[in-house]
Amino acid sequence: MLLDFEKPIAELEAKLADMKQLADDSDESVNKAIEALENKITDLKKETFENLTGWQRVQLSRHPDRPYTLDYIYEITSDFIELHGDRNVADDKAMVGGLGSIDGQTFMLVGQQKGRNTKQRQMRNFGMANPEGYRKALRLMKIAEKFNKPIVTFIDTPGAFPGLEAEERGQGEAIARNLKEMMMLKVPVICLIIGEGASGGALGIAIGDRVLMLENTWYSVISPESCSSILWRSWDYKEQAAEVLKLTAKDMLHHKLIDGIVKEPLGGAHTDLKWMANEVKRVILETAADLNKLSPRDRINQRIEKFCDMGVYKE
Repeated sequence: MLLDFEKPIAELEAKLADMKQLADDSDESVNKAIEALENKITDLKKETFENLTGWQRVQLSRHPDRPYTLDYIYEITSDFIELHGDRNVADDKAMVGGLGSIDGQTFMLVGQQKGRNTKQRQMRNFGMANPEGYRKALRLMKIAEKFNKPIVTFIDTPGAFPGLEAEERGQGEAIARNLKEMMMLKVPVICLIIGEGASGGALGIAIGDRVLMLENTWYSVISPESCSSILWRSWDYKEQAAEVLKLTAKDMLHHKLIDGIVKEPLGGAHTDLKWMANEVKRVILETAADLNKLSPRDRINQRIEKFCDMGVYKE
């Protein structure tokens, strides 16, 4: 799938492929032309992806080939064991989690999971968790706390499921309880936004000692389309809404709402899963090592202070 801003790059890459197919190894002038075109493509990619608008990053975060939670988990762990159910209502397929080892260290890994095809998307409810999903996530985090295992959460959701049945089963209460309980967890908590980070559905598993965003992700109280429909009564202003919302990783870091940005390969995370997974693994291990130097009391105090400071300003 090609996004609009990727089309000039794709045209040059198609031209390059044709040149390579027709090229004769002995023709030095053609080889120089190929090398020049390769350099031009690299420069165009750098210029394009370093200057993406907010809406273009939103588009990249939704790319159908972008890695999802389980893609990262299976790449970075050696023996992942998925755990199921909230021990109350059901097992929410939109929320996944379990224990896994990263370089010999055991972590509790929790995150929202989207689907690749129509059947999977229906099963995963497009990554929109019900109350039982958030209660399952909290149950797994409490297990991690009991056995003194650090927690990693992967956030990628267009929002918590807004259906009537979800509200009847206490969607707001489930998310609110997660906010309270995650604030007081005694083990290190690392939160990674790997795709979409929309509203309370994202925040429900995003209270941590370190909140990090991948380069081409977004994190906001509302999606650009929904913001546009409320303010302008139309989805036509979604690009303008994306700029006003300041939802990109750079914006979030500037306003001190996150703790860091994880670099993506040129073109986005979907272009090189192994490279991206290795970068995520490196960040998790380095961050966990830093957090382990602190006592549980210090971690909790710093966590509370960090979130209480958000939105506070002086004139």
